Amino acid sequence: MKDFQRVLDTINETSNNAVERGTIANYIPELAKIDMQKFGIHLIDIGQHHFSAGKGAERFSIQSISKVLTLSMALGLIGENIWERIDVEPSGDPFNHLSLLELENGIPRNPLINPGAIVVADILVSQLADPKKEFLAFVRNIANDDSIDYDEDVAQSERRTGFRNYAAANLLKSYGNLKNDVDIVLDFYFHQCSLSMSCEQLANTFFMFINRGNCRRGNTFLTMGQVKRINALMLTCGFYDESGEFAFEVGLPGKSGVGGGIVALLPNKFCVATWSPGLNKKGNSKLGMLALERLTTETELSIF
Repeated sequence: MKDFQRVLDTINETSNNAVERGTIANYIPELAKIDMQKFGIHLIDIGQHHFSAGKGAERFSIQSISKVLTLSMALGLIGENIWERIDVEPSGDPFNHLSLLELENGIPRNPLINPGAIVVADILVSQLADPKKEFLAFVRNIANDDSIDYDEDVAQSERRTGFRNYAAANLLKSYGNLKNDVDIVLDFYFHQCSLSMSCEQLANTFFMFINRGNCRRGNTFLTMGQVKRINALMLTCGFYDESGEFAFEVGLPGKSGVGGGIVALLPNKFCVATWSPGLNKKGNSKLGMLALERLTTETELSIF
């Protein structure tokens, strides 16, 4: 077994001493209140052994990491039909750009950019009687943790400042790729992004992506084929226009969020989550990217 704890402790020490820490996502006012100095990391291996360092148990807004979870729920509900409304190609653009959406007639390039995630949210609004309640129950079941919840302050902060998301939703609506009312879909979307979780909770939640679709309790949520496709999307699209850089430097499927979180995984081996609020110019956690590069370099564990 790799000495994960030693590696995490070293990463935590290096991160705590870092001078260049990136920039907070201050366009969401609630996120601007977070202490830039915080850093956490947590890893769970396939045998469910846990390793943690820094603020690995402190909760934060997972933001776009939630897109993997809504996609998983939607795939479980409607299966392959989901790809009639969303493509699976890397965008090469920032997460909130709209130019490709118009060029490609309202079909988002992939489900992990904002327009694609809004279509997924629309699917869940159509499929579920109480989308916010049922999605939260889905996440709690996967994580085996009933304490996971939405951060209403973050959700309302996003609602007040989410002008680009309103633009994306209305553009999708104009092409017929949004079936429900824009305000209803975005209310759900802002809540999914406001999920508050720690690195430990994130690693527990994403355990099923290293364990053939089975959560920590052994319950099956996804088929092996669905897990393969979601992991592939995380590798090629999980970091927007920095996805190639993440694959090059880290070599793992993963997903970032502008709250400073990153989750990454090696199937059949481990899942790891990091949190550092400062973002680089591409909107990904600056120290989180460096931490995961060091993890895969020192352990010599990646998909390549």
